[in-house]
Amino acid sequence: MLSCCGWATNSIAFRYYCYGGLMRSITLGLVLCITAASPAFAWGNFGHMEVAALAWDQMTPQARSKAAELLKLNPDYSKWTDGVAAPDQDRIAFVTAATWPDSIKREGGYSPAGGDVAPPGPAAGRNIGYSDKLMHKYWHFVDVPFSPDGTSPKQPRAPNAQTMIGVMRAALSDAGTSDDIRSYDLIWLEHLVGDVHQPLHATSRFTHENPKGDAGGNDVQIHCDTGCKATELHAFWDGIPGPSSAKPSDAIAAAAQLEKPDAEKAEITDEAVWVQESFETAKASVYKAPPIGEGPGPFTLTPAYKSNAEKVAKERMALAGARLANLLNAALK
Repeated sequence: MLSCCGWATNSIAFRYYCYGGLMRSITLGLVLCITAASPAFAWGNFGHMEVAALAWDQMTPQARSKAAELLKLNPDYSKWTDGVAAPDQDRIAFVTAATWPDSIKREGGYSPAGGDVAPPGPAAGRNIGYSDKLMHKYWHFVDVPFSPDGTSPKQPRAPNAQTMIGVMRAALSDAGTSDDIRSYDLIWLEHLVGDVHQPLHATSRFTHENPKGDAGGNDVQIHCDTGCKATELHAFWDGIPGPSSAKPSDAIAAAAQLEKPDAEKAEITDEAVWVQESFETAKASVYKAPPIGEGPGPFTLTPAYKSNAEKVAKERMALAGARLANLLNAALK
């Protein structure tokens, strides 16, 4: 994702990559404004780092210490800490690590086997640590379907973000799991917990115009007249946290400005509930909020729609950070 507005992408067909043969593109940038479409992943680096920064501040000293130890096993660790003062390395490494599951999509040595859809066979859902050289694009989202006009929807395929959070949470909590796998899973959990709190990572709308699903809003066209250039609904929602080019320190500072989430909701540990929340939020605040209609658009976004989108995004990010902290505190105790 690049400049000018704030979240990121993926849906059971992984944004920018292929979904039902359709290419997707995503952009990111400064709050409430998006540039022309360009490659991006999940919430973009800024959004994922912001969630990780929130989690780090709420983790126990023991969980932080163990996480810092495990992160050193990642092949990119030296890049994350290059030039960082020693007292800041653990925090910066943790915050930056949240972007790694997206960064491997741009690195050599990793295969996109299966593309956006899980390939047949056990390799799609395996959990074997850093020897795994698949990108696993289909791990980044789970598209819970709905249809406002009676079009027959397709159920999401596994493995997906929800199923992998369960697998990796269990492995990270098991002292008998190798540190190589625990390091790999820690980083993926940092990323996936963020992913499933983005409403459009958790649904796809099926209509007569989009009988194969709208790829979490990627196939819904929009106009964004007030300085924004997003051309699709998902790209707009992708843009809310901040620019992917930002430094970890920028994300840390932004995270500190978010309001604390509802304490009762923050204590929810079931990833299925997290996904259901995002699904319901998508229906209410993304699709049913004027001026968005049932068709493929284009729809011209209003200031009221943009303002509410920013509010919803911040609430979901705050919950993601608190829940990630709770998950890691329990798994690394």
